[in-house]
Amino acid sequence: MTFTKRTILGALAAGMGYAALSLPVQAQQRITINIASSHPTANIWVWAMKNALQTEVDRILKEGGGKFVVNWREAYGGTLYKFTDTRAAVADGIADIGMVGTVWEGAAMPLQNVTYFAPFATDNHELLIEVFDKLTAEVPELAKGWDSQNMVYLSSLITDSYDIYANFPVTKLEDLQNRRINAPGTSANWLTGTGSTPVDGALTTYYTNIQTGVTQGALSFASGIQPTRVYEVAPNLTKVGIGAMYFGGIAANKAFFNKLPKEVQDAIKTAGKTTSKKHGEYVTQRSTAALTEMKAAGLKVAELPEAEKAKWVKNLPNIVDPWIKANGEPAKKVLKAYFAELRARGVKPLRNWDEGL
Repeated sequence: MTFTKRTILGALAAGMGYAALSLPVQAQQRITINIASSHPTANIWVWAMKNALQTEVDRILKEGGGKFVVNWREAYGGTLYKFTDTRAAVADGIADIGMVGTVWEGAAMPLQNVTYFAPFATDNHELLIEVFDKLTAEVPELAKGWDSQNMVYLSSLITDSYDIYANFPVTKLEDLQNRRINAPGTSANWLTGTGSTPVDGALTTYYTNIQTGVTQGALSFASGIQPTRVYEVAPNLTKVGIGAMYFGGIAANKAFFNKLPKEVQDAIKTAGKTTSKKHGEYVTQRSTAALTEMKAAGLKVAELPEAEKAKWVKNLPNIVDPWIKANGEPAKKVLKAYFAELRARGVKPLRNWDEGL
């Protein structure tokens, strides 16, 4: 076949036409986001990241015209960092977006731990998410806790109510004496006066701790215990109702976030708000199903008698006072704001930790 100048020019013109038609596709920008956690995807917090935050960001960007597409690089299950390093991993940019467990950050982010210093307040975890989304947006001291750590707060993470999972039954407070119980971070305070010894840890360590005799049980929650199969070595659940807890949040590295196009920033922020709600709904579903599944597998469930529970609450020392003294007026402000929000929603805490402030 002989190519004439006319056919060559015609082919070039046609190619340029096709290129012009494909310009919108070529203009689409792909943005890589490294998203990571210390826990596996079966965990309730990581579920929120993978199945709510990521899918919402993708949906918002697509419906906004598809100019930007996110390439998610997932590093779940502790492949980048362990539970002791969640804050540092996001703050230092090891992860662009990550799960941050403020429960393990009592020194660096003390105000975020307010619920752990005020137990027996509420077991309504969906309500707790609403409260902390609102408080983090409206109380400067809480917002500063994230900003000062080079992080942009996206979404609240909570637990369902804490109870006792152990390899021995608990029918009265005396049963806890001389026992070693896993109690993460500041939750160790809840065991004060019970005669037991708190041992730090996380859902990723409880099974081995109990199996090897390092501990004999854990203070934890159904939606976390079931996927980690801790009930296999701790087949006794005593419902105490210590309460749902604000665990931390999903956050973005601030330096990374600030370099993103505004459209992508807005999509991530909006997705974060939706993630809070979906996370709460999922925890409700998961905690209910988890109890059913664990009981079917042999978990024995009992309620701590009301008189024993009242004794526990009453005999707790003023565990919030050292936290207030260490953190001053900001701590007072956060605690009062927290309890004000609870009461505004009809909650009656079993102990008024803000009394006298």
